[in-house]
Amino acid sequence: MKRALITGLTGQDGSYLAKFLLDKGYKVYGMHRRTSMDIFERVGDIKNRIQIVDGDLTDTASLIRLLREINPDEIYNLASQSFVPASWTQPISTGNITGLGVLRILEVIRLINPKIKFYQASSSEMFGKAQDNPQTEKTPFHPSNPYAIAKVYGYWITKHYKEAYGIFACNGILFNHESPTRGKQFVTRKISHSVAKIKLGFQECFELGNLNAKRDWGFAGDYAEAMWLMLQQDKPDDYIIATGETHSVREFVEEAFNVVDMPIMWEGEGMNEVGKYNGKIVIKVNPKFYRPVEVDCLLGNPEKAKRELGWEPKTKFKEIARMMVNYDIKRLGEKGLQAVDR
Repeated sequence: MKRALITGLTGQDGSYLAKFLLDKGYKVYGMHRRTSMDIFERVGDIKNRIQIVDGDLTDTASLIRLLREINPDEIYNLASQSFVPASWTQPISTGNITGLGVLRILEVIRLINPKIKFYQASSSEMFGKAQDNPQTEKTPFHPSNPYAIAKVYGYWITKHYKEAYGIFACNGILFNHESPTRGKQFVTRKISHSVAKIKLGFQECFELGNLNAKRDWGFAGDYAEAMWLMLQQDKPDDYIIATGETHSVREFVEEAFNVVDMPIMWEGEGMNEVGKYNGKIVIKVNPKFYRPVEVDCLLGNPEKAKRELGWEPKTKFKEIARMMVNYDIKRLGEKGLQAVDR
């Protein structure tokens, strides 16, 4: 039985990857940074099938202890401070976790067992103000926020340890990927959750930032398979994981409201633009949700992953919006507003 260690187990990607690996017959260990709150909701249905272990990407000693105890065949580093707006208010913490955290794991692998295969969760945010469209594995990085800059460091240190020490280390450059368990601070889940609350009468209106920002949105469950496939190859390499399609925040809003049969009409321009349903304002633009440096469009070319990994995205844009809105409606209907929002 292969052993896999997942950092960031309790996040969206960690939960989907854990379930995928369990189905593949792995013994799964999930690294958890101890907090005063129970944050295992995403893995509640599989918690008794995985081994949860304490560790911290900022604590090298804890990583040494874990690798000695577990001796995993594969490590998937999905842990990071991943909310872009927070990286401006917490830039040092973001760099320490999202950037230097990668180095700590790789150095411990080098010291404890260089045969461990390593997957690094890189991000399309590294491209930032990219000149190429779509972006490929050869597109130069132009990061536009502290989170993206930290991810670029993680990307290059992963390549360095592969080239310098012969470690099987891969970067998966994942474009935006969503699911019903996406954190509510991220724009797609903020939209789906707000639409559900409006539909059920718990809320009248919500606010967004740049409606015209375009992203390549896929499904987190599909992307978990791509992570695993990278570590099953004969040689390590880096891959873009994306759908090859781009949609704006505005389109996601429209699609989410279509799920609940509430077609949106737009009025006004710029900061004064509003979205209405039956003449009532349900969406407003608020400048506080704009980034200090906007990234207008990210679009990935997944041809290399299709060709070499045999991977393709299965879930379409409209299906993602539908599953997220329906999930939030069901949750709100079952548990009520207070239970879901607390």
